[in-house]
Amino acid sequence: MESLTSAGAERAASTDQPRPHVVLLASPGAGHLIPLAELARRLVEHHGLTATLVTFTDLTSSPEAQSGVPASVATASLPSVQLHDLAPDTPMETVLFELVRRSLPHLRTLLSSAAHLAALVPDFFCSAALPLAAELGVPSYVFIPSNLTALAIMRRIVELHDGVPPGEHHDLPDPLELPGGVSLRRADLPCSFRSSKEPVYAHLIEEGRRYRHADGVLVNTFYEMEPAAVEKFRQAAGEGAFPPVFPVGPFVRSGAAEAGDSACLEWLDRQPTGSVVYVSFGSGGSLSVEQTAELAAGLEASGYRFLWVVRMPSMDGQEDEGEHGRGNPLAWLPEGFLERTRDKGLAVAAWAPQVRVLSHPATAAFVSHCGWNSTLESVSCGVPMVSWPLYAEQRMNAVVLEGSVGMALPVGPRARDGDGDVVVVSRGEIADALRELMEGPVKGRAVRRQAGDMQQAAAHAWAPEGSSRRALEEVAVAWKAWRGWRGEAVTDMSAIGNRR
Repeated sequence: MESLTSAGAERAASTDQPRPHVVLLASPGAGHLIPLAELARRLVEHHGLTATLVTFTDLTSSPEAQSGVPASVATASLPSVQLHDLAPDTPMETVLFELVRRSLPHLRTLLSSAAHLAALVPDFFCSAALPLAAELGVPSYVFIPSNLTALAIMRRIVELHDGVPPGEHHDLPDPLELPGGVSLRRADLPCSFRSSKEPVYAHLIEEGRRYRHADGVLVNTFYEMEPAAVEKFRQAAGEGAFPPVFPVGPFVRSGAAEAGDSACLEWLDRQPTGSVVYVSFGSGGSLSVEQTAELAAGLEASGYRFLWVVRMPSMDGQEDEGEHGRGNPLAWLPEGFLERTRDKGLAVAAWAPQVRVLSHPATAAFVSHCGWNSTLESVSCGVPMVSWPLYAEQRMNAVVLEGSVGMALPVGPRARDGDGDVVVVSRGEIADALRELMEGPVKGRAVRRQAGDMQQAAAHAWAPEGSSRRALEEVAVAWKAWRGWRGEAVTDMSAIGNRR
């Protein structure tokens, strides 16, 4: 584990006074690391701070996500801790919380070596680190890589248990009504929130209670995307019921060229403007064998051009043998599909340069699992969505996107039954959803128009006078004031050029 004593010192050498230093702690997973790395970059390049992004050796994020950490941000990794005593069926959230808890001594050592420490920013799974900031007497802010709806659910579950005897747990209301007209049925909630009998439920309550002791909460969203929720949290902060909440997104990874980009982009270059349906279910998105076949048939029946990132299907108890055993997801596509669609479609195995695909003029629609990173990438590129949530918080995101945000249409009546279990979406439902999104004169047109409006709003949020830029500036100024720093606040040349 490297010392943080000199982290960022070289970057600060041009000033007489060392720059305040922010340490950000990312729990494992690309969905957590990518936006936190982008937050760190903006703190350095827009607000004149130095930043160190701390990760865990155990359950490390994908190499692709780690390689995306900007060069302007220092990195450190906490040493491995013992997790072998946990039962094999321990829920992943519980494993993450335990990983953080057992890593606290290492984190304490690392923070104690940090020169000019101005703030600790753990992400939402790492709130157990907040007391360390209190020990060191520095500000602490929780980072929420998801949306304000996720934070509202966490706040509600804590409030539901205020004054409740230890060990007694209550279910959230069904439906759960949240600001902005968001109404979540029990099946729409992230799995761990659906029942008070879930093993991780008590951990979530404890995690949320610690949020109340933070100096603030940074959220990967922007005002125009969730205005009612922003105002509700602003009111709560004014009443002292919750820490100040700062919408500081959208944080979207760079669309810089990467190895393996060329095939997808060269194919897109040959397609007409606004003609391609992009299909991807994220790094963890896995369809059943049957659903993979139905999706292929639905794409073919729709008649639209498509770029499909195909991942290995879930086996559902089947043995992965023979040609399928080679680990080639394209081998699971229906016989003759690739040949029949070669003039209109491109299927690629496992990965595509998503930001560059979504920003390409040929891309017209996105069939998505509604992970929040993918959602914000689609928003930032102005691409309307067909929502097809699979797991985690994706169902909740889909409800928000279809309803209050208004830039997604569901695939079929709903791709899950009342308990949230996956059911097969038919080829007809898939084709119908695509036709409505691509050409529909009512719902489709409204969603397409809203996608364009949200793209403009997302861009404006990070313009020099935008809501997210000003929110993060407010936080950065507070951190600098706490350190007594008087240096130049902005190092980004485009921002300097836009001053009046």
